[in-house]
Amino acid sequence: MDTASLNALLNSGAILPELIVIGTLVLVLVVDLIASGRKSANVLPNIAIAGLVASTAALVWQWTGLENPIAFLGSFNSDKLSIIFRAIIALSALFTILVSIRYLEQSGVVVGEYLVILLSATLGGMFLTGSDEMVMVFVSLETLSISSYLLSGYTKRDPRSNEAALKYLLVGAASSAIFLYGMSLLYGLSGGETSLSAIASKITVSNTALIISMVFVIAGVSFKLSAVPFHQWTPDVYEGSPTPVVAFLSIGSKVAGFGLALRFLITAFPLASLQWHYVFVVLTVLSMVLGNVVAIAQTSMKRMLAYSSIGQAGFVMLGMAIDSEAGYASMVFYLILYLFMNMGAFACMILFASRTGTDQISEYSGLYQKDPLLTLALSVCLLSLGGIPPLAGFFGKLYIFWAGWQAQAYGLVLLALVMSVVSLYYYIRVVKMMVVKEPQEMSASVKNYPAITWTQVGMKPLQAAIVFTLIFTAIAGIASNPLFSLSNQAVKETQFLQAKAPNAKSVAVLPTTAQ
Repeated sequence: MDTASLNALLNSGAILPELIVIGTLVLVLVVDLIASGRKSANVLPNIAIAGLVASTAALVWQWTGLENPIAFLGSFNSDKLSIIFRAIIALSALFTILVSIRYLEQSGVVVGEYLVILLSATLGGMFLTGSDEMVMVFVSLETLSISSYLLSGYTKRDPRSNEAALKYLLVGAASSAIFLYGMSLLYGLSGGETSLSAIASKITVSNTALIISMVFVIAGVSFKLSAVPFHQWTPDVYEGSPTPVVAFLSIGSKVAGFGLALRFLITAFPLASLQWHYVFVVLTVLSMVLGNVVAIAQTSMKRMLAYSSIGQAGFVMLGMAIDSEAGYASMVFYLILYLFMNMGAFACMILFASRTGTDQISEYSGLYQKDPLLTLALSVCLLSLGGIPPLAGFFGKLYIFWAGWQAQAYGLVLLALVMSVVSLYYYIRVVKMMVVKEPQEMSASVKNYPAITWTQVGMKPLQAAIVFTLIFTAIAGIASNPLFSLSNQAVKETQFLQAKAPNAKSVAVLPTTAQ
């Protein structure tokens, strides 16, 4: 077989964004070997950022220019839904690098290996969202997982980072084993098939073994989503891991988990559709309630955002639980907004910690008097996560709640509304700390706040990330129609979503108040 025939068979154009990430990874390794010291630390982040920008550009091209989305003999599908999820993961890695440069400089750790591991995690997540075959699903999942374990323990001189990595590894290995066992049951029930669509066609009767397999698969996926009761690792890992790594885990890893959940469950379990939707109703309720209620008691920003991410996962899972095209479209839309809201909050936290050395909420008292930009950016991002209009998060939740109301999931929507109000308490508490404290109530860290300068290594990229996420979070809500049209199009033009349950509802009836 010649090269042209092999290329046509594998359709490498469908994985062009991933090939660019692989090329960037190799280039970072080579340059890190050739260069040394300060020169290497200055050049490598720029190479990684350029590669991720090129990968995102390739995804934009694929949106309109890709004729055949199937690659590797059906193992990978570059459909519209996977394109959006892969773009979110690539952008989350790009922002993570921007906010990491200053952190790595202060920590004194090696930059090259950090970027290689982060790009590997990005690669695993991007492949995971488009995998249509169980072997590829597991290889992609483990690429993402193992890279995440390494990232969480990257500051190896910090005992908290070592503890976080060990906990993450132990719980992650158990969840991978559970997920693999669920897939092995599917393999046996289908008579030796590994393709998700082939499995669905071979299994013609719903039985106990199929339900058990579904439960194990959902348990493995829920670990990635930080869904209750599979969330126990989240607060400790978030608190002990390097803060930029936590930013990536809270966005990139979670988006990859949602992409896997949608594709795997809808494609492989059509006969158990009702059952797995019931399971996600339970996961949604537990995640929203526990995540938002427990976040109130937290005194550390990292732990608060950890429980916040559990609650946010509950809101997104509401889109899966209602089983409608409107739900899936609003879910995709919210994940796009979540990228910028959450990354902005973490970028602000990294900047504050780099200047004060703490992440305690009480230490933010009176910050507006010393750093107005940081106060504004963090306030906007937190209020957007809470759903305050007219910020982006308000419209994200509005669309999800509206889709749930249309699907007659009144109880879930009312609970989600109550939990949104609860979440406002701990978000506004931080804003109040920063804004309304009198000068004499200023915390010790803010009293000793260093003079603001952006000339230090890594400060300009951090500033760029904060300003960009601030602007996007502020205006994406009132100009949300283009993004929501994009989400609608992704759902309408993704084949496995159109071939699912017959009671799916159209996305056309969602509100379009934002212009």
